Amino acid sequence: MKLPHRRQFLHLAAGAAALPAVSRITWAQAYPTRPVRIIAGFPAGGGADIVARLIGQWLSERLGQQFIIENRPGAGSNIATEAVVRAAADGYTLLLVHASNAINTTLYDKLNFNFIRDIAPVAGIMVVPNVMLVHPSVPAKTVPEFIAYAKANPGKINLASGVIGGPSHVAGELFKMMAGTDMLLVSYRGMAPAVTDLLGGQVQVMFNSLTGSIEYIRAGTLRALAVTTATRSETLPGIPTMGEFLPGYEATTWYGVGVPRNTPAEIVEQLNKEVNAALADPKMKVRLADLGVALPGSPAEFGKLIADETEKWGNVIRALSRSAVGSIFQ
Repeated sequence: MKLPHRRQFLHLAAGAAALPAVSRITWAQAYPTRPVRIIAGFPAGGGADIVARLIGQWLSERLGQQFIIENRPGAGSNIATEAVVRAAADGYTLLLVHASNAINTTLYDKLNFNFIRDIAPVAGIMVVPNVMLVHPSVPAKTVPEFIAYAKANPGKINLASGVIGGPSHVAGELFKMMAGTDMLLVSYRGMAPAVTDLLGGQVQVMFNSLTGSIEYIRAGTLRALAVTTATRSETLPGIPTMGEFLPGYEATTWYGVGVPRNTPAEIVEQLNKEVNAALADPKMKVRLADLGVALPGSPAEFGKLIADETEKWGNVIRALSRSAVGSIFQ
């Protein structure tokens, strides 16, 4: 798929319609006048759903209209994304932007939309570490022990992931490639059902966002071996990074808000202001602290993150496609 030039995308993210001041004030006072949908591309109960509902509740309370979360799982979040792309550019249909959107740009040869062109960035919400989780029945207590265990049992360990091409899947495949392990991939339509099977022991290992993992880790029902960020998580300071064992390994999940292109700039600005206010609110900070790191900033800054992640994961996917695990992307 042909992508817009990086500079063009950053220009689109930063650009705003030059409307008279009175017109901009009128728009801001009028919006929203009816319920707003936030479409999330993953099932209820997973990390994306948790983040969407936290932000949706905040926006509902601040703006006086319901922000309704609509879960549309399938095709690696592409179904949800296309629904927003096709929606009216009036601020009443928002997309919970997810790291999968950057991955899918390279992963899928043919899409009915161009994410970078068709979705305007509004605001980042947070960056969330992925966590390498194992079922308690797995004897390994550390990443080196797990690698040794996997190499001693080639093809016998089930690696769960969310949708093909999602952050969980790519993080797991990157681990397999860098660690030289052979595990059987078991993919699900979302992270919630994958976690359910991990809890039940049907699968033995997975890479999940900290958002969707922290309660199980604290309860001791799942064991965390490593986080996938470059530095250790403040929430799990005793858990090492994967890079401590596999130098250069890094994979995160991140979330934000997007809207159909051509959505009025004043609506984008208002939503950006409110999301940033949520990230600065003391009570919201406490709720988000267990999930990841807040990602405040302008629409342009969120657009730059999307552009950078699209480039990074494009390089990773092309490398994986050339490797022995490349068939999983075909």
